[in-house]
Amino acid sequence: MDMEPQLVKSAERTVRILEALAASPEALTLSQLQQRTGFPRSSLHALMRTLVELKWVETDSGAFGIGPHALLTGTAYLDKDPALPFAQQALEDLRDEIGHTVHFARRDEAHVLYLATRESRDAHHVIPRVGRRLPAHVTALGQALLAQLTDDEVAAVLPRSLEAMTEHTITDLVKLTEELDQVRTRGWAHEREQGTPGVACVAVAVDYRIPATDAISCSMPAELGPAHVERITQAMITHTRRLAATLRREGIR
Repeated sequence: MDMEPQLVKSAERTVRILEALAASPEALTLSQLQQRTGFPRSSLHALMRTLVELKWVETDSGAFGIGPHALLTGTAYLDKDPALPFAQQALEDLRDEIGHTVHFARRDEAHVLYLATRESRDAHHVIPRVGRRLPAHVTALGQALLAQLTDDEVAAVLPRSLEAMTEHTITDLVKLTEELDQVRTRGWAHEREQGTPGVACVAVAVDYRIPATDAISCSMPAELGPAHVERITQAMITHTRRLAATLRREGIR
């Protein structure tokens, strides 16, 4: 018996269009959207006209980008997340203690979605992360959360081909599985320059759900020595455990 969900074609196409626009760093023409989605030009044109009218998409000089109503919906997700206010306070406390940029993110299948960030106070070039999504295998956040799964579950959730973002990115599933075993053993993830050159990250899962869906990470210069990284890691473990205990006490699941 076929247990695959039956998707409504027009609804699926609308979502795929929005995802394609959100993933692109620049506006896309109708031809580019057709290439990326594979949808017939006639139905694509009608859907785009509707999305522009409803302000989910903006258009300028024949190119399309995400519109303001998409932002409203994303903001509503953050506003209604009961864990987020507690996580934001945990990030404030952690950043004040260790001085580096810290993030709170949630696993979304094979990606991590950034829900909150507190930048280092001496950060000169701030890159907004909230609302951004990165492949789970390239980030310490993602590795900390993938380690919550079994090896078979990890293989099932990840794409067959793992994207390389730097020369240090783990793109071999066997090597990634070995790394996740180490994460499970020590209780935290550590990556150096796998996602961004010159940057290392440590991440700890927030275990108020089983398996954990959320994690906190710290971004730091890759050249920091082991003693400094150890101090950061211990602070993160302390604050993450405290956050998990608070969320469980508040009945947030």
